[in-house]
Amino acid sequence: MLALAGSLAAACAADPAPPAESSSTSDPAGRITSQMNCGPDSGKSVHPGVLTIATDDPAYPPWFVDNDPGNGRGFEGAVAQAVWERLGYNRDQVAFVKVPFTSALEPGPKDFDFDINQVTIEHSRRAAIDFSAPYYQVAQAVVALSGSPAARATTLAELGGFRLGAADNSTSLSAVTDTIHPAAAIPFPTTDDAKAALIDGRIDALVVDIPTGFQIAGHDIPNSVLVGQFPRPNDVSEFFGLVLQKDSRLTECVSAALESLYQDGTLDRFAKSWLADTTGVRVLE
Repeated sequence: MLALAGSLAAACAADPAPPAESSSTSDPAGRITSQMNCGPDSGKSVHPGVLTIATDDPAYPPWFVDNDPGNGRGFEGAVAQAVWERLGYNRDQVAFVKVPFTSALEPGPKDFDFDINQVTIEHSRRAAIDFSAPYYQVAQAVVALSGSPAARATTLAELGGFRLGAADNSTSLSAVTDTIHPAAAIPFPTTDDAKAALIDGRIDALVVDIPTGFQIAGHDIPNSVLVGQFPRPNDVSEFFGLVLQKDSRLTECVSAALESLYQDGTLDRFAKSWLADTTGVRVLE
């Protein structure tokens, strides 16, 4: 799967307020070296000498493995580790906290330095938080039970008459309301709640990002199928970014780290290692 489409500049162009370009470089160990001073002695982290990283609980595969965001496994687990290493932190200088998806997007002080949790960069969210440079381009996808009427849909219009569940405040839910029909959208507190509703028959299909869709259809829900993916690009922003407190002193640092990971091909290698290939998945026009 393509980690970022085209170039980083093209990725940023999907959002009206892209992060500024960084002039930083990396030393042979991959650490960010510039006048930014991003490491444990910089005084920029919320807790002196410690980089605090947040994500939701549970931390789902394929983004994380074994619900352990600190083990460097899974796509976002690997990205988190690469970022802290580029900033100059060692593993014993990194702490992890559990923060619900919606809470991470709320305005006000944060008890973490950045949150990594499949958060789509949206201009409307920038009033409350900072976003890093993007680290992944994603499409939304539809999962249904095998043999159900929803599983036979081939277009977005055909899905308009079904009950489509998605996590509340997510771009998966926005994809339903904005691209299909507001009446079809049924919000749930978490993706796990939406998955349970699909199993119980309270919804006809589930909308999630496509790597999560592969995980659900391939492992989590027996007799489920990946119906197809939404077109790219579409009206919903489709790039994930790290979430930081508004005007965080680390925003430029983590963006520079991600830009260096993109430029040297690391993000693409992570995507190939941890995320399924979307080639051949039906596009629901």
